[in-house]
Amino acid sequence: MPEESNVSRRSFLKQSAAGAAAGGFVIIKPELVRGAGKELLKAGLVGCGGRGTGAVANMLSGDPNVELVAVGDVFQDKLDASLKNLNDQKFLSRMAKDVPEFTKTPLEQLVASMQKRVKVDPERRFVGFDAYKKVINAGVDVVLLCTPPGHRPLHFEAAINAGRHVFAEKPIATDPVGVRRFIASCRQAQQKRLTVMTGSQSRSSRNYLETIKKLQGGAIGDIIALYSEYLSGPVMHAKARDPQWSDMEWQHRNWYSFVWICGDQIVEQHFHNLDRMYMLMGTHPAKAVASGGIAWRPREELYGNIYDHMGTKFTYANGVVYSSDCRQYQGSVYRKVDDLAVGAKGRSTLNDMGEAGLNGQVQEHIDCLKSIRGDGPYVNQGIPVAETTMTAVMARESAYSGQEVTWDQIMASQLDLYPKEFDYKAKLPEPKLAVPGVYKLV
Repeated sequence: MPEESNVSRRSFLKQSAAGAAAGGFVIIKPELVRGAGKELLKAGLVGCGGRGTGAVANMLSGDPNVELVAVGDVFQDKLDASLKNLNDQKFLSRMAKDVPEFTKTPLEQLVASMQKRVKVDPERRFVGFDAYKKVINAGVDVVLLCTPPGHRPLHFEAAINAGRHVFAEKPIATDPVGVRRFIASCRQAQQKRLTVMTGSQSRSSRNYLETIKKLQGGAIGDIIALYSEYLSGPVMHAKARDPQWSDMEWQHRNWYSFVWICGDQIVEQHFHNLDRMYMLMGTHPAKAVASGGIAWRPREELYGNIYDHMGTKFTYANGVVYSSDCRQYQGSVYRKVDDLAVGAKGRSTLNDMGEAGLNGQVQEHIDCLKSIRGDGPYVNQGIPVAETTMTAVMARESAYSGQEVTWDQIMASQLDLYPKEFDYKAKLPEPKLAVPGVYKLV
């Protein structure tokens, strides 16, 4: 094959832009040219914790033509552990165990391919609060944003400004200011035809997609009521604070205990149920009334300022009421995660009328990379997922304040939890547990 015919479509676009600037030809529909078939793509990871490492494994298992070339985290030990796992056959086998059923690739062969495509040279391993900038500018095509969600709006904005495609883990923010910042960047991504895929795996799960399509087609008649439960155990918290850790380092290492960086359970975890209801209803609720508190979490530094249970009544503009409950209790307690839609002619769990497909956490990366290359539909999930995040924030703020909170109120809120400076020795205000009737939504 002649050397010139091997030029990637991305390179072709760059040359075309230069030619246009010099008075040459112009591509009539640049939005149709997003990639080049099976072209090898380069990915960078920001946030090397468990979900970030898992997201990379999901991506590598789902597409043979992508490689990881850059990683970044605020902690060296997290970065090192991530790369160690991504070279571990047992870890990769566990992450990819269901993929062979759909790809017909033997597991051992798939794992060997995944290992070979982790190509992170020492000079592309970045540590620090500015590591995200360095990953974005490390010659990557797509950036995986997998830090705790408090950082997502800033990192997403930087990636879109740099012209990178993005896989962003859910949720996409922890406060209204952050959600609006994310939405603004989503609109820029749409204008640039940049792919934005999110970690809302239900949006890539065949059983949910097929069922919801049938429900929207009237399979159970008009929707009358909606219910969700996310009854689980605690996600994580550190065992103790090292006396040498500053507030900033401590809160990052124990991130699930602090509202500014995790958002509380309803934002960080119950998000999935809320997003499936968004998929079904095609919109967000109009208002929320919620209650919550702490049943077991001691008021100690280790446990931060999140609640351990919350119940919410959402009301949609058409009058449909959605009742949701979430809690994270320790020990041997009842646990269940489910959804229920009640219609005039029946009921559904939202996933009971569709066929099983590939794990959604793998399928979302397949869809993302196909969108980037242009051999699949263009994907930008940013705004609906941002609205689901805001739905969760609306409920949290209702529980914290003890007030009904409307969509218009939360969209106008000036609540901004994000620290203004980041340093390993930085001090942060003592996190206060919200007390209904005292706490105010701003």
